[in-house]
This record gives sequence, structure tokens and C-alpha cells, in this order.
Amino acid sequence: MNIELTPEMLKKLNTKRAISNILLSNDPINYNKAVRYYDYIGKLKKLQVELIKQQACIIDNNQRVIVIFEGRDAAGKGGAIRRITERINPRHFRIVALPKPTEDEKTQWYFQRYVNQFPKAGEMVFFDRSWYNRAIVEPVNGFCTPEDYNIFMNQVNEFERMITESGIQLVKIYMSISKHEQQKRFLEIKNNPLKQWKMTKVDEKAQNLWNSYTQYKSMMFDNAKKGFPFKVIKANKKQDARIEAIKHLLTSIPYDKNRKV
Repeated sequence: MNIELTPEMLKKLNTKRAISNILLSNDPINYNKAVRYYDYIGKLKKLQVELIKQQACIIDNNQRVIVIFEGRDAAGKGGAIRRITERINPRHFRIVALPKPTEDEKTQWYFQRYVNQFPKAGEMVFFDRSWYNRAIVEPVNGFCTPEDYNIFMNQVNEFERMITESGIQLVKIYMSISKHEQQKRFLEIKNNPLKQWKMTKVDEKAQNLWNSYTQYKSMMFDNAKKGFPFKVIKANKKQDARIEAIKHLLTSIPYDKNRKV
């Protein structure tokens, strides 16, 4: 297949950034993909500079920030969080991905183990899944009772109101992918020995339970509209989704754009 390469494309392809993408890819050589990767990395680095400025302002002003990432299994939540945090000061942020509750935690107020992870002054906390497990994952998979679910839905908006009234800034992001894209990503994970650990028993059932997830997702969105809505990001294209997630975070928390770094 003949591809007409413009002078601008050739200039981009003749860089370490594009060449490394071509050499490290297991797929046949795709020059258009390499150029897109070149552009993506350029955008990402510029936005990461802004994230550094934003974090510096958060530290200086003793702000407390919570960013929660929700979405279907394999939607790219972890990848987006890594791109956001890979250049900022590691002493002033934490990534929280809680395991299933312990026996003691099951006897506590549902939100308590999340509150225990909240930020101190000058800190950002990124939740890779959050208390919204009870809005979708738990009811779909039978991990909570209908009563537990209803109590959560009645309390969550008030809980978030208390969070924000206490001075914490809350950003809520939902990564959205298609059923076909999820199936494709699951197959890639299963075939990659370095990623197979990511596949859980819950993930194995996700495709069969797709419609049930959709139903509970819709109810979660409707309920959130009464309080603090989610920013929904279309995540079939990972690179575009990461860029959009960073842009949303930068617009959600004001900072000094003229700050020197």
C-alpha cells in the first residue's frame, strides 16, 4: 500500500519520538499512527507543564483536591491517572485504588474507608474507582443488597456536598467505552503476559452484564445531576481520552497560568 508522505509528516517521522513508536510497536509499520503519536506526545508534554503549575498553586494555597475516575472495566482510568501524575511532585499526591472491604470495614459506615484516604492541605488524591462502586459494580454483581444500594443513592449527594463545603475541591470523571472496544481490550490483556494480572473475575463477567451496567450507570448519572455531575469522556481512543481528562482537570481547578516552572 503506497502512502503519500507530506514534508510535514516526514519531518515528524524523522524524530526519536516517532521512530521509537514505530520500533516498539508489534503491529505492521503505520506511518499515520506514528505521526499521531508524535502529535499526542507534544500535546501531552505541554499539558503536563500546566499540571505542574496547577499543582504548585494547590501546594502554595494549601488546597485539598479529590479527583475520582469511574468507568467500565478496561476503560483506561489507570492510564489517564498515570499521564496526569507522571510529571507532578510525587510528595503531594496519592493514587488510591482500594481493594474489597475487610470484615471490619463491612461493619462501618460505607463512606468511612474513603474518608480515611482524603487529602491533607496541599495534596491531591486520585481515586481509581471510588465510593461509586456501590452505584454500579456492587449492585450489578450482587456485592450489596438493594437496601445498601438505596441508602447509598440517598446519601451520596449529601456526602459530596459536605466534602465540598469543607473546602475540598471535587472533580468527577467517567471514562466511557463501547462494548466492542471493551471486548477488544480484554482480549489484548489476556494475550499480554505483562497485563494478564489486570483481568479479574468481575472483568470476566463484564461483557455478559453489559446491559445491567448500562442501566445502573444511567441511574447514577441521573442521581448525580441533582448534586455534582460527572464529566463523561469518550474513551475508545485512549490518547484522545487522556488529553481530554487532563484538560478537564486544568479547567476545573483554577491556577496561575503565568507561573514560572
